[in-house]
Amino acid sequence: MATALYRTVTNRKELSPKVQVGPFRTDASLYEMPPETGLRVTWFGHSSVLVEIDGARLLIDPVWDQRASPVTFAGPKRFFPPTLPLDELPPLDAVLLSHDHFDHLGAETVTALARSRPQMCWFVPLGVGFLLRKLGVAAGRINELDWTETAEVAGIKLTAVPARHFSGRSLSNRNETLWMAFGLRGKRHNVFCGADSGWWPGFEEIGRTYGPFDLTMLEIGAYDPLWADIHMGPDGAVRCFEDLGGGVLMPIHWGLFDLAFHGWREPMERLTTVAGERGLRLFSPEPGLPQDFHGTDHRSAWWRR
Repeated sequence: MATALYRTVTNRKELSPKVQVGPFRTDASLYEMPPETGLRVTWFGHSSVLVEIDGARLLIDPVWDQRASPVTFAGPKRFFPPTLPLDELPPLDAVLLSHDHFDHLGAETVTALARSRPQMCWFVPLGVGFLLRKLGVAAGRINELDWTETAEVAGIKLTAVPARHFSGRSLSNRNETLWMAFGLRGKRHNVFCGADSGWWPGFEEIGRTYGPFDLTMLEIGAYDPLWADIHMGPDGAVRCFEDLGGGVLMPIHWGLFDLAFHGWREPMERLTTVAGERGLRLFSPEPGLPQDFHGTDHRSAWWRR
């Protein structure tokens, strides 16, 4: 605790942008046409992602809230506004939540979606359904999954896979609910969404059992030696990516909130360096831009502007 306090006081890194980034805008009319490759991804910042895969639309870890915090007046604030209003999202087949932390489960976002799309399905880890019901999601629309359990939604096989993390929205309810990563397998594509996790040996088995993956989404931000067991950072993401069997790496969990002691650009700067050294393909579109996945290297340098 003393170390963290000292670093908070003495840290001189650019933890959030000194100048405005964006604004970024999503052209919702693009969703009127299906992805030409069968797989299109819109990254809204941090871990909020819309995955259009083989005819299905899945919204993962949506946070449109202004802050990743239990209160609206304090806590980590967005670097840029949402790229489109929630009510301009296209029709969705389901929302997937990896765990209950505020930067993955926005209370205001869930409440708004529950009110505007009452018939939508939700897939969450064990125990998270209780929170969703409090936020207005109908009990009959919630599907809770344990690790290795599978479900089908709009022709996509959804598998809940283990991760090395924790849960809880306060100091008094740590680890009372589960957390998980996702495997999404369609007729043509196979996607892994790693959500939050530290590196652990089980990634090799996940890759053998559920891979190979065309696109692998892994966290690169909010890392630090103090919590290396639960967040992997860019070097850990590369190690995990290789354990899972490769493919194309999409960095998530960065670029929207100040959640650690490192500079806000640092995760992507480091990942770019390591990817160059190892010859890795990256898929890192501009925030809010629906981007077709072609299996090739695709990078936006928006964070360098």
